[in-house]
Amino acid sequence: MRHAPAALLGALIWSLSACVDSAAPTTQSPNASIGLAATEPGIGRYILLLRAPGGALAEDVAALGGRIDWMAGGMAALSGLDESGAERIGRRSEVRLLVPDEALSLDLPPNALDVISVDGFQPQASATPSSSALYARQWNMRAIGADMAWAAGALGSPVVTTFILDSGIDYEHVDLLGLVDERRSIDLTGSFPVVTTIAGRPVVVTFTEADTVARYFPARKPFTDLFFHGTHVAATVSSNAIVAAGVTSRTRLVAVKVCTYIDVCPFSSVLRGVIHAADNGADVINLSLGGTLHKRANGLLVHFVTQAFTYARARGVTIVVAAGNDGADLDHDGAAYSAYCDAPGVICTAATGPTNQASPDGPFTNVDASASYSNFGRSTIDLAAPGGNINAPVAPNTFVYAGCSQTSLVVPVCRTGVFAIGSLGTSMAAPHVSGAASLLVSRFGRNPAVIDARLQRTLDDLGRPGADPRYGKGRLNVARAISALP
Repeated sequence: MRHAPAALLGALIWSLSACVDSAAPTTQSPNASIGLAATEPGIGRYILLLRAPGGALAEDVAALGGRIDWMAGGMAALSGLDESGAERIGRRSEVRLLVPDEALSLDLPPNALDVISVDGFQPQASATPSSSALYARQWNMRAIGADMAWAAGALGSPVVTTFILDSGIDYEHVDLLGLVDERRSIDLTGSFPVVTTIAGRPVVVTFTEADTVARYFPARKPFTDLFFHGTHVAATVSSNAIVAAGVTSRTRLVAVKVCTYIDVCPFSSVLRGVIHAADNGADVINLSLGGTLHKRANGLLVHFVTQAFTYARARGVTIVVAAGNDGADLDHDGAAYSAYCDAPGVICTAATGPTNQASPDGPFTNVDASASYSNFGRSTIDLAAPGGNINAPVAPNTFVYAGCSQTSLVVPVCRTGVFAIGSLGTSMAAPHVSGAASLLVSRFGRNPAVIDARLQRTLDDLGRPGADPRYGKGRLNVARAISALP
């Protein structure tokens, strides 16, 4: 399991690409800073698999000084109990399994971020996705034939909804304004103890993302994105294409915040997010979250993953997940369980990206190269999609661009205007597939098996013929998937 790092994002080294000419959008320094320096946060929560709801469970938990945070999909999460109290609840007849919650992170690769101001850009009245400010830099959309899909009229449908389980969404960013269903969006991160240092001494404080939103952005709803990750992912699925194009421009989005701006993604929050999406009409779930469970230490958590993902798929939800950024061979690590590529019924996405570029606007070299950081394995990877590549110091890193959250506490310059951020990772690859899946839902309905099969049949076969450890059965081709290409 990848735990939240002791040195958080404020300790990352942010390196930025230089502008090619003065007419291009200007690159800004992120000046990364965060307001809470935490070290190895604990969660202080437990998750349960239930045999039956158990009418007295909540009362008995309360009598021991705890509370039930949620109960759904045959699972529950509780907090406020000490170890002995948790053991007593775990012995109840209706409780099949009880384990401590875990803290995951967003599994970002060691990379640079390219932050670009697009203030003052005025889209044409007859704007199409390819008229966005940064479209020249979007090698990723051309690589998957999204431009041909748009030309064929495949722009997505507002009756199809993709749920983004991530760090939230900046629903007021110009590329996302009007696309986010605020009624179904939610913050599920909850509260948990975090160790911080005050006057040189470690102090345990209760952290809630909602309190942070209320403090810094009182006019915003709790599911706004204080990081940047969720906004980037969401705008890759669906965008108004003012700053940067998404795969679609009409698909509805729902923000399900399961990760905090201090890069803690409680395992129980992710499980609850999957169930929330399934219970609230999700057509597609995008999980650009990674991590690895060690089967000996964390093997019991696999049961919870299976329960939640089976629940969602049985309700007609297509689930797209990121392969992870450790460069790991998933075929030959028998002690590891890849969260969430090893979950049942998911579409596991590896990353591709150019190995060089003459300028930020191209031309781009070898756009379908396997990303150096991407996890791989024939038994696990279903397909590949653009995620960018780490090429430095030999060549410039290549990025996937999308809007930057204007409520980011991690990249504060994004709060000062309209910005895009270039990032890379399998996190960036997965939403390309989710965007394609949302197009197919409008054609084939809510049938995950049909959507998956259609995507698989229309890929561009790269690497070795057939299934390949780095590309799965091939790289996503949106135009072919919607029949714009033979």
